[in-house]
Amino acid sequence: MKAIVYTKYGGPEVLQIKEIEKPFPKDDEVLIKVQAVSINDWDFGLLEGDFINRLLNGLLKPKRKILGSDISGRIEAVGKNVTRFKTGDEVYGDLSSYWGGFAEYTCAREKSLALKPVAMSFEEAAAIPQAAMLAVQGLIDKGKIHPGQKVLINGAGGGVGTFAVQIAKLYGVEITGVDSTGKLDKLCSMGFDHVIDYTKQDFTKNGKFYDLILDVKTNRSMFDYARALCPNGIYVTVGGSMGRLLQALIMGPWISMISKKHIRIVALKTNRDLLYMNELFEAGKVKPLIDGPYKLNDFAEAFRLFDKAGHKGKVVITM
Repeated sequence: MKAIVYTKYGGPEVLQIKEIEKPFPKDDEVLIKVQAVSINDWDFGLLEGDFINRLLNGLLKPKRKILGSDISGRIEAVGKNVTRFKTGDEVYGDLSSYWGGFAEYTCAREKSLALKPVAMSFEEAAAIPQAAMLAVQGLIDKGKIHPGQKVLINGAGGGVGTFAVQIAKLYGVEITGVDSTGKLDKLCSMGFDHVIDYTKQDFTKNGKFYDLILDVKTNRSMFDYARALCPNGIYVTVGGSMGRLLQALIMGPWISMISKKHIRIVALKTNRDLLYMNELFEAGKVKPLIDGPYKLNDFAEAFRLFDKAGHKGKVVITM
C-alpha cells in the first residue's frame, strides 16, 4: 500500500510517498481503508521534531514514521473482540497517539471511531475530529458560553475557528474573528459579526473587551489576554507554543485571584463529542470548511500551505 512516510525530522520536504506493507488488525482493532485525512498542528510538531515531540517520538529520528490522526474511511476487517463495528461500516475519528492516517490502510481501536452519517462526505468527516472537539470543549466545557456574550476567536480562519463560529452562533452571541487579511472575507461569510486583521490591529490593545476569548494561536502574554477580558471574563486556549501554554498554566490561577478574570486550558478529550457533531451536521447547523481536498500525489502542496498558515478551514487529503 502507499503511505506518506518520513524517516527524519524536518519540513514538508522530508515527506515521501512509499510502498509499505499493509497492516493487520489486532483482536481489539479494525482495519480501515482510508478515504480522507486532514492535517493538524500536532502532525507538524511531530514532523519538525521540536523538543517535546522528540521526547514522544524519538530523540534522533521518528519512531512512528506515518503521521495523520484525523481520518475517515470504510472498515475492511474487524478483530475478534470488536463489537461496535462490522465490515463495510463507514467511520471517522481521531487516532492521536496511534497515528498512521496518511496511508491507504490503517488500524484503529473501536473506541477511537464513530459511524459517519450517510449525508456526510469522507472529506467532511476527516475535517471534524480534532478541530471540532477543541471548539466544543473550549467554548462549552471551559468557556461556559451563554447567550448575549461578546466572544472573540483568535486564529479564526483555521479548523478550530471555523467550527467554533458555527457552534457559538447557536448560543446567540456576538462574535469577533481575528486572522490575516486574506481570510477576512471568508470569516464574514461564515457568520462572524466583526473581523480584525491581526497584521493591522492588536485586539488586546484596542480598548474593546470580551466575555469569552477562544485562542487557537496563544501567541501573546496571558496579561495581554486578561486586559481584553470583561470582569469575570474567561480566556480559553486550545493550542499554541509550549512556552505560552506553560505561562497559562502557571500564571492563570494568580491572574484569576487578583482580577476575577479566568485563564483556562483545554486538555483535549479525543472523540468524545463526535456524536454531538453528527447531530449538528445532520440538522444542518454545522458544515466543515475544507481547503482542498488535495489528492495523495499533491500532499507536498497541502503541507506547505498548512505550514504557511494560508489555509482556510481544514486541509484535507484524499487517499
